[in-house]
Amino acid sequence: MKGEKQIIERLNEALFLELGAVNQYWVHFRLLEDWGYAKLAKKERAESIEEMHHADKLVARIIFLEGHPNLQSVAPLRIGQNVKEVLESDLAGEYDARTAYKRSREICEEAGDYVSMKLFEELLSDE
Repeated sequence: MKGEKQIIERLNEALFLELGAVNQYWVHFRLLEDWGYAKLAKKERAESIEEMHHADKLVARIIFLEGHPNLQSVAPLRIGQNVKEVLESDLAGEYDARTAYKRSREICEEAGDYVSMKLFEELLSDE
């Protein structure tokens, strides 16, 4: 099914954010583990894996719409140097994603692509 260019662009933008989140959470997981915060590290690891699942759903949707998923561009990482900075960095990334996904949801609705709209709603509920 050939998808609209703007929808594929929004899906790739979301993929850009999710790939950055995968890496950021993973680095934070390893840092927290090294610093002795095992429970918090476990949470960061789980978040990284969740973001990986989000990225996979986006790739599948882009391919279904006959687009090309861009896995070469990744959102810049914000790596915390202490626990407070780790949490602040992660929260900032979540806020960025929510802002982008709200707009993407609207664009999908306007274009009548309700499947992509639902995907953005799912991403929003997880952020």
